[in-house]
Amino acid sequence: METPEILYRDGLILVVNKPAGVNVHAGPSGGPSLEDTFDALRFGLPKPPALAHRLDRDTSGCLVLGRHAKALRRLGILFSEGRAKKTYWAVVRGQPPQETGRIDFPLTKISSAEKGWRMVVAKDGEGQEAITDYHILGTSKTGLTWLELSPHTGRTHQIRVHCAQSGFPILGDPWYGTPEDRSATSEIPLHLHARAIELPLYPKKPSIRVEADVPEAMREGFTCCQQNA
Repeated sequence: METPEILYRDGLILVVNKPAGVNVHAGPSGGPSLEDTFDALRFGLPKPPALAHRLDRDTSGCLVLGRHAKALRRLGILFSEGRAKKTYWAVVRGQPPQETGRIDFPLTKISSAEKGWRMVVAKDGEGQEAITDYHILGTSKTGLTWLELSPHTGRTHQIRVHCAQSGFPILGDPWYGTPEDRSATSEIPLHLHARAIELPLYPKKPSIRVEADVPEAMREGFTCCQQNA
């Protein structure tokens, strides 16, 4: 597996551009993962960096690594306290009713022998709080919408479930998308990209902001949505 593109590097952290279709770490069944490349990202340190957070297998974009234990502790606090500002871009089928809005469905995990696990909206008073803000960046004549999404919580598959439950599923989502996207023969990639990360890592310095370009496989989906003025 190729070493990921490095978007930012300093003494504490690395931000890499995670490719879509790659697991960040090996699951129970093993297989290749992005962690396999981390030894090449030591840059003189005795140990490889480690993940500060996660991205879904099919999501691309900004992924933060801590270069040593002290950095990971500091990053852990930022993420747990919600001070790491994450910005995602997505192309969805349909359009939200308002240009800007908030989705706050609580989420829970369910599993079955036939379908495995998935995330669903929890019943009243159950599940974990999940909040996502959205803003429309552009629309297409074919019913697609380019959204900027800012999750305030970090639940598994949060953005994907929130968009699907709200009536505008993400283009190419094989779990929560339309029947066309869930089809085994679909070749449409998941159009969800971790566009930017902002980290107030150093108390006396401005926050670190890093951006990742949209990958080639998703570019047509985004460019067909005419950007709003």
